[in-house]
Amino acid sequence: MSSPDAGIVLGHGDIAAALVSAVDLITGRGDRLIALTNAGLDNDQIDDLLRRTIESSGARVIFTDLAAGSCNMAACRLVRWRPDLIVVTGVNLPTLLQYVMHDGGVTDQAVSDAVQRGLGSLHVLQGRSRAG
Repeated sequence: MSSPDAGIVLGHGDIAAALVSAVDLITGRGDRLIALTNAGLDNDQIDDLLRRTIESSGARVIFTDLAAGSCNMAACRLVRWRPDLIVVTGVNLPTLLQYVMHDGGVTDQAVSDAVQRGLGSLHVLQGRSRAG
């Protein structure tokens, strides 16, 4: 895939592949995302994988799973190499769904809308506890 509208989803274990699979199942637009894992890779290898994927895909947005994790740290290091990159951390399914449904290209507004959708999807549902 070579598209500046593509997004990279980089995470621990199989989380990126699972999220992209779910996006595809729900929307049929999973091809707008590239799933990458850090499994079995050291920091230099993650950097290299991410750099090669950006170069081959034209992607400008990287979604990562954990702010303090190796995936996000690699993405942040690459922003120094490519200041036009956008990194979104703490990705969830609603964020990615919003992103792939936007048809106007990668814009600050498209990414902001996706982040807002992801934030707005977080809720605490708690049943009443029953004594005794």
